[in-house]
Amino acid sequence: MTRMRFVDEYRDADKAQALAARIAELCEPGRQYKFMEVCGGHTHTIYKHGLEDYLPESVTLVHGPGCPVCVIPMGRVDDAIYIARQPDVIMTSFGDMMRVPGSGDTFFDANAAGTNIRMVYSPLDALKIAKQNPDKRVVFMAIGFETTAPSTAMTVLRAAKEGVENFSIFCNHVTIIPAIKAILDSPDLRLDGFIGPGHVSTVIGCRPYDFITRQYDKPLVVAGFEPLDILQTIYMILVQLSEGRCEVENQYSRVVPWDGNLRALGVINEVMELRPYFEWRGLGFISHSALKVREEYARFDAERIFDLPGVRVADPKACQCGEVLKGVLKPWECKVFGTACTPETPIGTCMVSPEGACAAYYNFGRFTRTRVMEATRS
Repeated sequence: MTRMRFVDEYRDADKAQALAARIAELCEPGRQYKFMEVCGGHTHTIYKHGLEDYLPESVTLVHGPGCPVCVIPMGRVDDAIYIARQPDVIMTSFGDMMRVPGSGDTFFDANAAGTNIRMVYSPLDALKIAKQNPDKRVVFMAIGFETTAPSTAMTVLRAAKEGVENFSIFCNHVTIIPAIKAILDSPDLRLDGFIGPGHVSTVIGCRPYDFITRQYDKPLVVAGFEPLDILQTIYMILVQLSEGRCEVENQYSRVVPWDGNLRALGVINEVMELRPYFEWRGLGFISHSALKVREEYARFDAERIFDLPGVRVADPKACQCGEVLKGVLKPWECKVFGTACTPETPIGTCMVSPEGACAAYYNFGRFTRTRVMEATRS
């Protein structure tokens, strides 16, 4: 692809059609291809721009677990609300967590009942609130993959440097590599390749994905988030398959360095360390798949400051977010999709988060039960 400078160049319909034709030429007759886009941001691009309509029927895209809000188990939401209900506590959170259901309440529900949970744009906003309210204990609900972990770690370092002792974080940062391995080890799904996450890769780089090619013989191409990025990534995966290669490649080289952001990784490592295990919604407990605050910064760790219930909560029986996160089900195959579960009345996290697969399907109307049934009948 020629070098581009403006975003509209990555959305050129003629270039998309040309890429689609090259993709179709590479598909072997009679063969079915299944590629997983790990990141929820890719899912939204695919359905917002109708990219599946550019692909031959033999190419199927499935969603992965790369939505950090979607993989938070309900028990952790309950723990956060428990913290918020303690005396003189201000809980702070990104906006997409506010409507995530726990076993009962959401953050919005808890606020209606008298807690003080505030939306912030960054952990630095939470630190500012702590400085403005020295008589309160201010807690930041830290979520996200390696993408957002550096900003959380930097904020802890700043709090330590400035002596802001009434600030702490409730750490729910997760790591992408163990989740991908859990998907590959699952007997439920057979994949031919991966559309690698772009945002996470700006921090961790491309090398950590080598095990996918070596141990599982699956190609992975790190992708950008514009329509032509994703189409070119699919083309690059198909070229590898047609040539009998299996490699990690970087389509998003304009942003992603091969070795990652060493400074950001260093900051994460200074403040945080791997947990022995962590529960993921839909994937269960995965070893070494999440981060916790190191002992040196224990005074900024809400899990050490508050005596949390830590109760494991089962997902609602009607909700099939777990299967959607693993790519086993399409959102419209869930029993409550678009009926009991909508963005206004979400049952599962995949309908709440802006990166959730169910929200993408619902908001962009790409596939509904009715459309699929009509297509089947025709």
